[in-house]
Amino acid sequence: MIIFLFLIILSVMNCCFLKMYLAIPDECRVAAENLFPPDGFSAERRLDLNAALEFAKALGIDAEYRRVLALDKNDTQMRSFLGHFQNNLDLLIQKTWVEKSDEARKEKLQDNIPSLMALIEQGNFRQALDDFGKVLDELAYLFFGTQSSKEDFTEYAFRIDIEIGLFWWYGGMIGNLKETCKNCVPNDEILWAVLLIGLCYLTNF
Repeated sequence: MIIFLFLIILSVMNCCFLKMYLAIPDECRVAAENLFPPDGFSAERRLDLNAALEFAKALGIDAEYRRVLALDKNDTQMRSFLGHFQNNLDLLIQKTWVEKSDEARKEKLQDNIPSLMALIEQGNFRQALDDFGKVLDELAYLFFGTQSSKEDFTEYAFRIDIEIGLFWWYGGMIGNLKETCKNCVPNDEILWAVLLIGLCYLTNF
């Protein structure tokens, strides 16, 4: 019985992933699928820096992304960038309108940002990506309400704007990165490159 339920859950998850890929418009499909291949990662196919650069270009953040990627992690410009990201994210959360019943959820999200920043500053990018995925899940709820948890959310976001859709697609994918990369652990440089895509986008949102 437990195995049967597990197979049902797995089937639903695969269906949701398939719908996420089918929602990608043709003009950004190559960039998206090069970053997160539909058939997943393996020892032969890992996260790739060039794919991250290509994806950043598709998101319209190419120049800023390349600038920050070239910075030393302890550089004052890097600290300035991270401070700007944190401030901008905090403002985004504050500006979202929610029902009174969701105010506690909004406050909890704000309380989680310092721990995310601490992980980034410590260089724990694998855990930071996992936590960032959770932050984006909550941020999507604050922006889009219950629509964010529906199967067609990716398609819905792409209908609003291609770059917005591509960003939220990215958010959904990094939330599952720990699972999809469990047999091919990327190095810190690549994890940082993937994380930085989201940081740059929200900093310039």
